[in-house]
Amino acid sequence: MHALIVVSHPDPESLTHHVARKLAEGVALADEGHTAEIADLAAEGFDPRFTAGDHASHRKQAPPDSDVTREQQRIDRADALVLVYPVYWWSFPGLLKGWIDRVFANGWAYDERDGKLVKRLGHLPVHLVAIGGADPGTYDRHGYFDAMKTQIDHGIFGYCGAPVVTSEFLLESDLPDRTAQLEAARDLGRGLFSVVAA
Repeated sequence: MHALIVVSHPDPESLTHHVARKLAEGVALADEGHTAEIADLAAEGFDPRFTAGDHASHRKQAPPDSDVTREQQRIDRADALVLVYPVYWWSFPGLLKGWIDRVFANGWAYDERDGKLVKRLGHLPVHLVAIGGADPGTYDRHGYFDAMKTQIDHGIFGYCGAPVVTSEFLLESDLPDRTAQLEAARDLGRGLFSVVAA
């Protein structure tokens, strides 16, 4: 099976990138012939701006741009989608949000027909790995865990029918020892497809 790991952070030496690489390493360590591809949105220069062309595509008045089609095809080849991202302002970074805005498009991720919603991604298990600087008590106290799960797990992926299998928060990323976060990422990668199969 094949995992597409999408990472959104401008610094290739960030904890976010290290977590993505450990996840991919874990997928390979599962010793089942699984593979993983890391899609580095910043390094690849993905344009997150939702343009007039994207709007026309949403209204089914034009085909999607070629960069959007390429991303959709990359997801179509995957048996699981993993998003690894830093928490910016209690949500996704703008680059990742723009990727979702453009790629999870009407006609591909979902279909609006005659006032009815058709969810088209029921076959795509999603794993979310958020990297945050705050401690768990801060997330708990202010309701950030629930707010992010409502917005992202339900609001985006639930709308498309993609089941969110894992919604993991790797917190306190500013600590000097990041061993716990990296081990958690490798373990998630190692068990990724056993969770999907279950």
